[in-house]
Amino acid sequence: MLGEFVYSNPTRLYFGKNALDGLAKELNGYGKNILLTYGGGSIKKSGLYDKIVAILKSSGKNIIELPGVMANPTSEKLAEGAKLARENNVDLILAVGGGSVCDYSKAVSVSAHYDGDAWDHYFLKMEEPSCEIIPVGCVLTMVGTGSEMNGGSVITNHSQKLKIGHVFGDNVYPKFSILNPEYTFTVPQYQMVAGFFDIMSHIMEQYFSGDDDNTSDYLAEGLMKSLVSSSRVAVKNPHDYEARSNIMWTATWALNTLIAKGKSTDWEVHMIGQSVGAYTDATHGMTLAAVSLAYYRHIMKDGLKKFARFAVNVWGVNPDGRNDTELAEAGLKALEAWMKEIGVVMSLKELGVTPEMYDGIADGTFLLEGGYRKLTRDEVIEILKESM
Repeated sequence: MLGEFVYSNPTRLYFGKNALDGLAKELNGYGKNILLTYGGGSIKKSGLYDKIVAILKSSGKNIIELPGVMANPTSEKLAEGAKLARENNVDLILAVGGGSVCDYSKAVSVSAHYDGDAWDHYFLKMEEPSCEIIPVGCVLTMVGTGSEMNGGSVITNHSQKLKIGHVFGDNVYPKFSILNPEYTFTVPQYQMVAGFFDIMSHIMEQYFSGDDDNTSDYLAEGLMKSLVSSSRVAVKNPHDYEARSNIMWTATWALNTLIAKGKSTDWEVHMIGQSVGAYTDATHGMTLAAVSLAYYRHIMKDGLKKFARFAVNVWGVNPDGRNDTELAEAGLKALEAWMKEIGVVMSLKELGVTPEMYDGIADGTFLLEGGYRKLTRDEVIEILKESM
C-alpha cells in the first residue's frame, strides 16, 4: 500500500434480529426532542413504526414526525426538515428507512442551525459545517448506500437539474445504526436489486484505480464475491435470512471508507448516474447499472491489469491461454451476465433518458481524476449514447 491515511469510524452498529433492542440504550444519551424521519409509510405497514414509537415514548421522548422523505431527497425537502428541526429544538434525528432517509437526515443535521442557503453552502460550494450539528441515528430498512456508517449525503435540486453528493467528515456520521436484515424483507424486488447493484458499484468505484499491490483491493474482491453469491440466493428467495444478512453487512463495509484507504478512487460512474437521476428521478442503483458497462469498457485499456484481475479473482475466469485484454473483456461479460441475472436496468432508455437530455446530463456530470482516466465532456456524451 502506497498511500498514507488516518482511519476513523465513530458509528456504533447493532446487527441482527434483536438489533432494535439497542435503540433504548442509545436514546438515554440524548435529549427529549426526537425528529423521526421516514419515507412513504411502508414502516407503518410493516409494524416497525409502532415498535419505534413505543420505544421512544417509553424512553420519555417528545416525537416530532417528518414523513414523506422521497427516494431522491430534494433541496425543498431539506429546507422543510431544517426548519422543523430548528423550531423544535431537536436533540436527535432518528432516520427510519433506506439510504435516502439516512442521507437526508444527515443533510438536515448540518442545515438546521446554518444561517443561510444550505444547498448552496454544502452542495454547490462543498463547505464543511461550522455550526451546531444535530446527532443522527439510523434504523435501516433497505441496503445499498452504506449511509448507515458514513458521512455521505446526496440531495437533488430539480430547478437546477443537479443531483450532488457531499461526503462530510466523521462528525456527521450516524452516532448509531440499527441493522436487522429482516427489515429488508418487504422491499419490492426492483428496489432490492437496485440496492444490490448500488453496493457493487460502490466497491468497483474504489477497486478500479491504482496500480500498487493494495490490501484494500483484496478486501474489495472478497466483498464482491460475497455479494454476487448472496444476491443469487436473494433474488430467488428474498426472505433468505443468511443471504440478506450477508448483503446488509457487505453494503455497510462497501462504503464505510475502509476499502478506500491507501489508494485513489474513481466515482465517475456515480457522477454520471447522479446527473441522470437529476433529469429522470430514477432509482439511484438503476442509473448506475445503466451506465456502468459502457463506462468500464471505455476505460478498460487504461486499467487493463486490474480489469484482468477482476475477471480472475471475482468471476473465476480461467486465465489459461488468454491475454490481459481477453481476460478483461471476459470479466465485463461476466459482470453483464450477473446484472441480467438479478434483473437490473441495462439501458438509459429504460429510465426515460432521451437524446435531448445528453447535453444537460453531461453538463451536470462532475469530471473526476481518481480513476484510470479523467473523462472529457464529449466522452460523457459518448458513454450516454452507448448506454442507450
